[in-house]
Amino acid sequence: MSISTPKPLLATLRGEKQPIPPIWLMRQAGRYLPEYRALRAEKGGFLELAMDPESAAEITLQPIRRFAMDGAILFSDILVVPMALGQKLWFETGEGPRLAPKVQARAVLDALEPDAALLDPVYATVRRVAAALPAETTFLGFAGSPWTVATYMIAGQGSREQAEARRLAYGDSALMQALVDRIVDCTIDYLAKQIEAGVEAVQLFDSWAGSLSPAQFERWVIAPTVRIVEGLRARCPQAVVIGFPKGAGGKLPAYARETGVDAVGIDETVDPAWAHASLPENLPVQGNLDPLALIAGGAELDSAVDRVLSAFAGRPHVFNLGHGILPDTPIAHVEQLLARVRGGSE
Repeated sequence: MSISTPKPLLATLRGEKQPIPPIWLMRQAGRYLPEYRALRAEKGGFLELAMDPESAAEITLQPIRRFAMDGAILFSDILVVPMALGQKLWFETGEGPRLAPKVQARAVLDALEPDAALLDPVYATVRRVAAALPAETTFLGFAGSPWTVATYMIAGQGSREQAEARRLAYGDSALMQALVDRIVDCTIDYLAKQIEAGVEAVQLFDSWAGSLSPAQFERWVIAPTVRIVEGLRARCPQAVVIGFPKGAGGKLPAYARETGVDAVGIDETVDPAWAHASLPENLPVQGNLDPLALIAGGAELDSAVDRVLSAFAGRPHVFNLGHGILPDTPIAHVEQLLARVRGGSE
């Protein structure tokens, strides 16, 4: 398929193979950038930055100015959805996000008082960024997928094995379903409003999809994603959706076939040659360089980049990492990566 567009990333997500794969990096707006660290030192904590449209827009634009990435990803957090659903959200220094009250009983869920207006600053950020981006840059919004968001709402924080959420999914599936239903509805509205404010594609981050058995994956990852994609397209027929079920592994082909997403993100644990052979023909794929290869740099980075490029040369491909860029990533290695993807070492 050939589509004339000045935006290579958006064209790729719509199924057009590019001579040079477009590139952006998950968490490209963040702590590895000195300009981000300077702004955070001046303005305050993560959540304060994310919910201040002026600061969040500036942070979104920083990697575009420095690297001319093909995509700009909105600076925000997946946990603003629980905040809009009525939980209190804060970040403990050195320990990460906290949510209260923990949703481990139906009475707690029913007592939450949603306030969709809490998300209005995000849409203000989107409008600021959309007005400032170069014409060739695709603007990406995002949300957390329901399973991953639910794991935080249930445990009140991140957890390595998501044991509390998995236990609830087996022990009180009606409560889990009620919680997921609320997250689905809020997420559809949230993403639709991002699109209406100016984003051109959206990504669903399912960071903890890999913790589920196949049957649970079908119920808590695939089924809610189908509902979000269908609900979003009912409101925004032009919506372009990237699904990123981190850790899905062998369940990726079913996710790609069943959810209706336009593109699939794959993490660094997936063999790119297997992914190319196993996923639907011509489905756009995003990924999957190991973030630690980016930290290593040198010849190992070049070799890792080349393996990914070679594996996906036969389909529409968005070059990205297998997960978020790490805070101690050297700027020079990002520059090396961009040079390699865009035409060899320079």
